[in-house]
Amino acid sequence: MNRQLEAARGSRALLACGVVAGPLYVLVSVTEALTRDGFDPARHQWSLLSNGDLGWVHVANLVVTGLLTVAFAVGLRRVLRPGRGGTWAPRLVGVYGLSLVAAGVFRADPALGFPPGTPEGAAEVTWHGVLHFVAGGVGFVCLVVACLLLGGRFAAEGRRGWARFSRATGALFLAGFVAVAAGAGATWSNLAFTAAVVLAWSWVSALAADLANR
Repeated sequence: MNRQLEAARGSRALLACGVVAGPLYVLVSVTEALTRDGFDPARHQWSLLSNGDLGWVHVANLVVTGLLTVAFAVGLRRVLRPGRGGTWAPRLVGVYGLSLVAAGVFRADPALGFPPGTPEGAAEVTWHGVLHFVAGGVGFVCLVVACLLLGGRFAAEGRRGWARFSRATGALFLAGFVAVAAGAGATWSNLAFTAAVVLAWSWVSALAADLANR
């Protein structure tokens, strides 16, 4: 009984990391976006905040959030297995967490005039900028698939609200990523992607809270 209680507490602690991860990332990013000189939330992606004198703040934000997400994935594996999606969904969420850490280590290239002094036109493409994009792309796809897998699980369990929420999050997150990749810095595409990121983190935090309270 004591071992079961300790295991349950450990799982809740790991799930709590998922509750914290989303609000932490969004709050720090929004604060940076509103206070960093030259940053325009309508034009610039949050990843650009890794550049400049205060770039270390966003780098730390990505790394800490990524590690919290990996911890959440471990907790997710504990509470979902056995069952549909119980193996692959946690793995995919874990890869998403690792991709955030990698995105922090490999900074995005300066672009669109940020940080101040950066040309408005085509920016220089560096090796770490390419790795940042690759890490982000892999992580985003993994999170999308995890959302869809868990949407199927929740539908099979008769949890229609969670099934719709999960599937909609996966679809909209994918659409946001495609939009920003194809939008070439357009305001509409950047805002769509930002909204999709906030939605995805809302799903992660809400899912973690729901599972921790079961």
